[in-house]
Amino acid sequence: MNLEPVIGLEVHVELNTLSKMFCGCPADYFGKSPNTQTCPVCLGLPGALPVPNKKAIEMTILLGTALGCKINRTSRFDRKNYFYPDLPKGYQISQYDEPVAVNGRLKFGFQNFPTLRSGSRLHVGTKFKVEEEKTVRIRRVHLEEDTGKLIHSEVNGKSVTLVDFNRSGVPLVEIVTEADIQSSQEAKAFLKEIQKIIRYLRISEADMEKGIMRLEPSISLRQLPIDNSQLTKEGLPNYRVEIKNINSFRFAQRAIDYEIDRQKELLSAGKKIPQETRGWSESKGVTFYQRSKEEAHAYRYFPEPDIPPLFFSEEFINGIVSVLPELPRPRSERFVKEYGIRVSEALILTEDRGEAELFEELVRLGKDKNLFPQRIANLLVNKKVGKSDRRPSLLVEEMIKLNVPETEMSEETLSGICREVMALNQEVVGQLMSGKEKALDFLIGQVFRRLKGQGRADPDLVGKKILEIITNG
Repeated sequence: MNLEPVIGLEVHVELNTLSKMFCGCPADYFGKSPNTQTCPVCLGLPGALPVPNKKAIEMTILLGTALGCKINRTSRFDRKNYFYPDLPKGYQISQYDEPVAVNGRLKFGFQNFPTLRSGSRLHVGTKFKVEEEKTVRIRRVHLEEDTGKLIHSEVNGKSVTLVDFNRSGVPLVEIVTEADIQSSQEAKAFLKEIQKIIRYLRISEADMEKGIMRLEPSISLRQLPIDNSQLTKEGLPNYRVEIKNINSFRFAQRAIDYEIDRQKELLSAGKKIPQETRGWSESKGVTFYQRSKEEAHAYRYFPEPDIPPLFFSEEFINGIVSVLPELPRPRSERFVKEYGIRVSEALILTEDRGEAELFEELVRLGKDKNLFPQRIANLLVNKKVGKSDRRPSLLVEEMIKLNVPETEMSEETLSGICREVMALNQEVVGQLMSGKEKALDFLIGQVFRRLKGQGRADPDLVGKKILEIITNG
């Protein structure tokens, strides 16, 4: 049975506003004593009225614009009704049919890392770091309030579940994609790009360890060749399995891979897959059943009666969009074109907005001092210059002292060093041949350790050379 993964993503990100979404309580709840950052509004007490946070709305418009979305001139909040212990009102104030932003798209590069087998042929003519481009459609970007947090603990020798409402009411932006993703590698690359954009906009730390950014992939499998009679009118399978609250890129990739394999096994055995919500157990490396997946009508959405509709003027939207910075992908492309630096270093330098701005300031200061952009990039990325002091003027002086010309490594010398490293690390080569992409990073690092004093090489070239040796011998 030939099956194709169909994957959509929901990304939840807490915004770094000073106050919560609908009240004046501090939004910075992390590390605070339980239930100390609350008031009648975020506790859902009778008679308390919500007032929307203007800054959170502005941040959502900025994010929607960065993701190529149309900003709706009219938007409104709705009540999403469901009962759960961490939801004090018995409903969540969210957005349903009139969100802030709709119909966007995000283009990103991803490493479609091949699984290597003995005797297989491998295409090595493409860049190592960015091999393929992908565009994922963004269905909507909407704003809502976060829930409280359940804490599983032990009190007087009994296992109990406690509720901390400090997080309840914190502004939460949700990004919903169309089901355009077809592998865990694509999903991981998309999520990393989203996190990078959010940090560039400085609207959130998007820290996954703290739960500030949370991921929910939806996975189903479509049989090939496509039979439209067995699909929905959108061309999708008639079921989907959602995995809730994943808090790392690695977990997301592992959960997606496991779920694809689980569904393939069931469908190949002629079984139907129910629409359901599952969790991810990192310790067991499996997804597990939580509950049947609800449809939208189960939440009984209706307009929030205590908040009137929002009307955005063109002047208001333009004022927000005017502060949109140059985003990481176009910035990395410009660095390669304008400064002539290598793709691999451009990608690293644009990971962080502050680092990218520092690089450009160093290029400006070093222009009349024989300190060229590629040398600056190499000293920042590979030599780790300036880790203790980031003042541009001092960094330039330090770089001038280190500005000794490097010689390019010949292909013959590089090939010999790669073969030596691979001979000394045969176990890692075996891991690489079984598809573990981190093994290639390790081998590249070992090659660069041996390159010291012998010349300069591009990390992309080293990676391709190793793959070429494995393929061609």
